[in-house]
Amino acid sequence: MASDAASGQKRPAEAEPEGNPDDKLTFQPLGAGQEVGRSCHILKYKGKTIMLDCGVHPGEKGLESLPYTGYLDVEEIDLLLVTHFHVDHCAAVPWLMERTTFAGKVYMTHPTKAIFRWVLDDYIRVSNIGAESQLYDERDIQNAMGKIETIDFHQTVDVGGIKITPYHAGHVLGACMFMIEIAGVKVMYTGDYSREEDRHLMQAELVKDKPDILITESTFGTHVHEPRDAREARFTAAVSSIVRRGGRCLIPVFAVGRAQELLLILDEYWERNAELRSSKIPIYFASQLAKKCMKAFIGFPNAMNMHIRERMKDPRSNPFHFKHVSELRSAAHLDDSGPSVVLASPGMLQNSTSRELFEAWCTDPKNGIIIAGYSVEGTLAKEISTESVDKIDTLGGQKLPLRMSVESISFAAHVDYVQNRDFVRATSAPKVILVHGEQNEMLKFKTGLERHFESDTDYNFNVYNPENLEELAFYFRGEKMAKVIGKACAVMRDVGDGRSTIDGAELEGGKKKRSLVGTVISGLLVNPVSTFNYHIYDPSELTEHTDLKTSKLMQHQVVAFPHGFGFLEHFMALMHGNAVKSVGRETLEIVGKVKMIHDGSAKTVTLSWVASAENDMWADSVLATIMHIEDSPASIKISQPHSHHDHSHDKPAAMEEDGQPVEDQVLRIDPKTQASRFVNFETFRTKLCDFLRAHYGGAECTLMDDQGADGATIRVTVDSLDATILVTKGAGSEGLPVLSVESTDETLEQGVSRACEKFKQTAEPFFVL
Repeated sequence: MASDAASGQKRPAEAEPEGNPDDKLTFQPLGAGQEVGRSCHILKYKGKTIMLDCGVHPGEKGLESLPYTGYLDVEEIDLLLVTHFHVDHCAAVPWLMERTTFAGKVYMTHPTKAIFRWVLDDYIRVSNIGAESQLYDERDIQNAMGKIETIDFHQTVDVGGIKITPYHAGHVLGACMFMIEIAGVKVMYTGDYSREEDRHLMQAELVKDKPDILITESTFGTHVHEPRDAREARFTAAVSSIVRRGGRCLIPVFAVGRAQELLLILDEYWERNAELRSSKIPIYFASQLAKKCMKAFIGFPNAMNMHIRERMKDPRSNPFHFKHVSELRSAAHLDDSGPSVVLASPGMLQNSTSRELFEAWCTDPKNGIIIAGYSVEGTLAKEISTESVDKIDTLGGQKLPLRMSVESISFAAHVDYVQNRDFVRATSAPKVILVHGEQNEMLKFKTGLERHFESDTDYNFNVYNPENLEELAFYFRGEKMAKVIGKACAVMRDVGDGRSTIDGAELEGGKKKRSLVGTVISGLLVNPVSTFNYHIYDPSELTEHTDLKTSKLMQHQVVAFPHGFGFLEHFMALMHGNAVKSVGRETLEIVGKVKMIHDGSAKTVTLSWVASAENDMWADSVLATIMHIEDSPASIKISQPHSHHDHSHDKPAAMEEDGQPVEDQVLRIDPKTQASRFVNFETFRTKLCDFLRAHYGGAECTLMDDQGADGATIRVTVDSLDATILVTKGAGSEGLPVLSVESTDETLEQGVSRACEKFKQTAEPFFVL
């Protein structure tokens, strides 16, 4: 499913224009597109593919809970970035790494990896499905752990040309926002984030670098959180009310994250309230996972706020050593003889301890449940907190009346509307993509953003709210900068005082630096795909500065040539003029690129040149000239023994071993006086066609209109393109024919014209009308 990126606009605006495919960046949600759950997004740019998070949907089971990865070739993924350890962002990672052909790298922060293993062990333990339907097993988790790489906050890592930098996101311990940079284009992905500092976590950072694209959550739409103090007071009052009436208070929570925040609040509240302490009303935390993860909270103090860091310096005041909280191994171990407070996972009542206690207590009106976290669609927690429910379905298939009190007091560490809106403005991102929000909430937030910034002329942006599998496309052309390195930058050095500059800026005293604008820099432009950094090197330094290897391919071609060296030199001079240079005995060099060695005894000419596009062209031209000599009747005539005889006895005629006159003697023969016997207008036309066929490697030459000695029309066909040559009688009794070339293809017309001129230069000494 494709999109022209017109799904969201601040003001009436044109869709993202089509551009160069090389400049195209695409974004596609495979999950969390107009929904909450199975966060997974694909970012593609410059041949790189990045996956952002890979979670499951808490309201689904087995394969149905996975992101829509079937629409993607997972082998293409270069990099997977995991923002935090919640199952809707990370629980599909082992499946991707061990049950598919994925071969990319995976990065997460140190605290996230420390807790990731325990979260996934707990996930497969409490999943209410058979082993055959499990997405993966403990061995898969163990194998995945060995491949996952860690990254520190604010550390920049280059992964094959993809630069990534994590920043604090709040939300949960170790959660991060990723800044991703590819070829100069910056994309920020917030994951889940919070802009409110709570009792143990710092708020999400404001990053100085402006992203070109911001991908942000929209969980709470336009909802605005009540102040933290008021929210805590309402929470503790609700808990106190339930236990004072003799009821049991159930608080379903994620084992790690909000649970620690609520435990800190309750432990402090019990410490201040003597009546609750004297009543010996217990607080239980029913999670083996939380006990394991508590080690991570103690082990990563720098990932928490300053208040917690200061308290943790003194082991006696460590806030995570709770005074009034006891561990509860399972529901079966609970002494359910009186009022109590139990925090139990999972947070959405899908299964396990929180679900067991809920089903056991829901029929008693003295009891109460407080939904303190965010609940996704399709879960029991969402159902009872947003709808008027009289009965619930148990995991065993029974129906039970719901008589216990239900209250929602959100401590979900997600930004509200105002916090999210202000963060968007602070980044000044021109393109904002919304994810991780139910369809209605996402649309409300999008509309709210557009209306709020409608009058802000300093901030021009577009907002997009793609659904799952909808692809957004953007084009980033950007400036391409190249660094000149080594010998290649010698031209930029000022021979005098070194006062060169690009713009010729003034120095003190009104003197100007020399401007380098317009300076030609020669070298090899190297653009490694892995880094997107352009460099210009002198060819001789290529192996020194890069992994590239250089080599030369020497070409040799031997051609039969039964004639003497002087004749060869004469013809080459006629064809190539001053480009022919004698560089040794019976050795010529054409334009310094093609060497010709004549071997009179073997009757051959050997061509040698370094292979390149230009040199190959010159070699072909030289070879065509040699073949033309062989086809020319004039060459045959001149190379034959001569009947005339020099009677001078002062100096004997020099002779070759085969009895032929030496070349300087042959070349003194006036070709015009002998050529009249066999070269005429018809031969001129014929040899012109032969020359063109050789020159173009088998071009078709057709005589279209033969007018005898007055002229003719020749059609030349090269690669399905035609050129017409009009051959007309030249001026004067001995003038060469005039050649006029026409073609609808300008390049072909110019090429054929040059070839005709070369032919006339070669034929001139031998043609007599």
